[in-house]
Amino acid sequence: MAIEEGQAVPKATLFTMGAEGPEAIETSTLFDGKKVVLFGVPGAFTPGCSQAHLPGYVVQADAIKAKGVDTIACMAVNDAFVMDAWGKAQNAEALLMLSDGNADFTKALGLEMDASKAGLGLRCQRFAMVVEDGVIRHLAVEPKGGITVSAAESILEHL
Repeated sequence: MAIEEGQAVPKATLFTMGAEGPEAIETSTLFDGKKVVLFGVPGAFTPGCSQAHLPGYVVQADAIKAKGVDTIACMAVNDAFVMDAWGKAQNAEALLMLSDGNADFTKALGLEMDASKAGLGLRCQRFAMVVEDGVIRHLAVEPKGGITVSAAESILEHL
């Protein structure tokens, strides 16, 4: 069952690339006492994610942060090395690239999807959320196909 607006973000460990390699970051550290926009994508370097979803947040990063957002984070069920390389390839320096390599957080959110028919295994559904002090204030999960409700422009309207 998918998480809903008004609920607390589940406790989990995600990873980001640090100077010495992958570094753990707890969801409590990421969300508590902060306003965060988190968007999840099915996979780094995939067409829709690379051509539309992530670039929209790169372009709109200043406008999003101007609305009082402390962190804009992009998450996928990929490892921290892949997320780091994808962020660099997309000029996403203003974003926090998060790895949920084992899909633990994705499953805790109830936003997993089985993409094994395409050889991709368990992945994250495409979504975006606005989290304030650890509580989900807005959640937008994409219907199958397309990038509309979770796009940066749509999230800007909910800040």
